[in-house]
Amino acid sequence: MKSTRIVLASRPVGMPEPENFRTETVELPEPDTGQALLETLYLSLDPYMRGRMSDAPSYAPPVQLGQTMVGGTVSRVLESRDPAVRSGDIVLGYGGWQTHSVEPVRYLRRLDPAAAPVSTALGVLGMPGFTAYSGLLTIGRPQPGETVVVAAATGPVGSAVGQIAKIHGARAVGIAGGPQKVALLRDRFGFDAALDHRAPDFAEQLTAATPDGIDVYFENVGGAVFDAVFGRLNSFARIPVCGLVADYNATGLPEGPDRLGLLMSTVLRKSLTVRGFIQSEFAGEQMPAFLEQMSQWIAQDQVRYLEDVIEGFDGTIEAFRGLLVGKNVGKLVVHVAD
Repeated sequence: MKSTRIVLASRPVGMPEPENFRTETVELPEPDTGQALLETLYLSLDPYMRGRMSDAPSYAPPVQLGQTMVGGTVSRVLESRDPAVRSGDIVLGYGGWQTHSVEPVRYLRRLDPAAAPVSTALGVLGMPGFTAYSGLLTIGRPQPGETVVVAAATGPVGSAVGQIAKIHGARAVGIAGGPQKVALLRDRFGFDAALDHRAPDFAEQLTAATPDGIDVYFENVGGAVFDAVFGRLNSFARIPVCGLVADYNATGLPEGPDRLGLLMSTVLRKSLTVRGFIQSEFAGEQMPAFLEQMSQWIAQDQVRYLEDVIEGFDGTIEAFRGLLVGKNVGKLVVHVAD
């Protein structure tokens, strides 16, 4: 079996360019005992992948030069050497940016196509949805009547954060880029307030939308959005930090004065909780409850989701570049095969 794959050819400086990748066709080995041969149906594209392209210290090892780019996948089993999955099964795995893969069966999760569209295992019923669920409920702990603010709010994490906050009785304020996304926050996802961070009066809009301050800020963007949110934080506010996409392509420290002292003094004075997390920290204890609860919320129309589907494996690189500047609307996936 041959596989077409996209490998990391060189480490990007700033925004990844097409020349940082290489597309090649390789021969796959026969699956060994405990392995399965898979055909990729859907490939997930996520902001964390930019960090894996760098060799700077991080929570996960970098992708090595010449190695297939990492990523979650929904695949069809073509051949199995483990009784836990059979030929024809649809599974969630981590095959990365390639059309076929050989993976250990113990890391695969069988999916039920009758329960939900299988692509949702990469979004609202997968890592992004679980990031929202675990980070908000474990660290953010929204209470009835509190104000929860989230940026990149039409994305798979942000949209779930806002809707889960409302389920728990909090007021949800979403921040996104552009009128189309702002309208989606109101009309599809039911946020109580929707703001455009590109608007010249964004800071004033944020003040008006949070008259009682901010109790939970779910951070996955950073940059200018955090600057505007910072002054609105209430005492004892909680800030789950799962991403900082505004800075992923940065090549140096931001210009201007050093404001670390202001940040730390505010953390102290307002008794803020700032907690970075990787969703895998909570998966062992919370994943079963998440899958059950989120499935119920979707069935009851309490949580809605949106997918941005790119047709064809050839569009992977440009789709990923667009993701880093917010071109996607909803969870970005590549439809590789039927």
